[in-house]
Amino acid sequence: MQRAKILLYGFMNITAEYYSRDISKKRRLSNYVKGNSGEPLSLPPYGYMKDPDNTKKWIIDKKPANIVRRIYKEFLGGKGTEQIANGLTKDKILTPMNYWASIGLKRGGLYNIENPCFWNSSTIQKILTLQEYVGDVINFKTYSKSYKLKKRLKNSPENMVIFKDVHEPIISREDFERVQEKRGKARKRKTADGEANIFSGLLHCADCGSNMNYHYNQRNHDIKYFNCGSNNTRRGNCTQTHYIRLDFLEQVIIQEIRRLTKFATQYKKQFAEVIMGNSKITAEQNRNSKQKELNILVARDKELDNIFNRMYEDNLSGKIDDERFAKMSKTYTDEQTEIAEKIKLLRAELEKAEEKTVTADMFISTVRKYTRTKKLTREMLNELIDEIKINHAEKLDTGETVQIITIYWNCVGAIEIPDLPKIPDVDVTVNTRKGVNVKYAHKLSA
Repeated sequence: MQRAKILLYGFMNITAEYYSRDISKKRRLSNYVKGNSGEPLSLPPYGYMKDPDNTKKWIIDKKPANIVRRIYKEFLGGKGTEQIANGLTKDKILTPMNYWASIGLKRGGLYNIENPCFWNSSTIQKILTLQEYVGDVINFKTYSKSYKLKKRLKNSPENMVIFKDVHEPIISREDFERVQEKRGKARKRKTADGEANIFSGLLHCADCGSNMNYHYNQRNHDIKYFNCGSNNTRRGNCTQTHYIRLDFLEQVIIQEIRRLTKFATQYKKQFAEVIMGNSKITAEQNRNSKQKELNILVARDKELDNIFNRMYEDNLSGKIDDERFAKMSKTYTDEQTEIAEKIKLLRAELEKAEEKTVTADMFISTVRKYTRTKKLTREMLNELIDEIKINHAEKLDTGETVQIITIYWNCVGAIEIPDLPKIPDVDVTVNTRKGVNVKYAHKLSA
């Protein structure tokens, strides 16, 4: 009798497993068909909702969509994710989870009942990465190893399926791309008094490539300047300061922007030719640079796998004790996690590299916005400039001291603006703290 019960239970378990496996197989097949047809497999993100007339489509949810636009605008305007989160909290904006709860939607996740308007930096970061906001549907972002496991794992980019322009965008594709580029750059640095500068994160040393650090003169706080972050540090290898005054830099950049806008508006055909040529060259250089960096990271990731395997074997054989193994494992695991995130970002950037080659019309339309500009803003610099390289001031045989500043414009790189009648010259000179007059030059005369 007991044996019969055991056999019955065993048969029932086997039957249940086959049934579950069959249901899982059918569900996977259904999702595969839906996912490859362009139908969204996931729930609408914050800012969208299902269309009441067609639940297979998303439409804009106006109130949260405006918050998403605000987040992108503030980020492009120079605010950090923590600052944006603090602003939304201060303005008593419901977080996504609590907003959905307020309209009766149940979503998986944690609710902050005590403080429903408390935003975290991580929430802002996630919103800034969602490609769905440009109108795209991204299917198969996660997968499950087995029907027995509930946990969903992140899928690799090559296994995802992307359908473009399926629903109405909340964010323009251009702004989304700019945000992804800015997220990959260094954080803005602050002075000791907590002040940040609009150029922070854009300036790099022309010799060693390090970020330029922002400071103010201890005796005269009105004098603000940047210098190479790798100079005068223990691990630094830059032998010169590359000191540059903020007021000098501001004058140079605003005059160069005026030169660029004059070139774009007064010599449209020549400008278009320069932009198109530079755009292709810059895109190719960026691709090569990113691919090289990706190859190094992938090689290091494989190396860490091998190191971990050897450590595991040494731990089993007693060569490494458990405590030592745990410490070493954590160190290598942390490094591998960081590498995995960088690899993911680089692969995504490489996939989108072809889309980043701008047309002359796109860049001209951006440049024209600032034809009559008189004051620099963080938003303006983000839209126009990718990087600014600062050389150390150099004394010429003539006795004149010059400082070369090279501007790399977004998507098109450094442009050689020709000397044409309607384009003004840039004439900027500053008296430095050493009493030496330093003059701006975009390159040394031949």
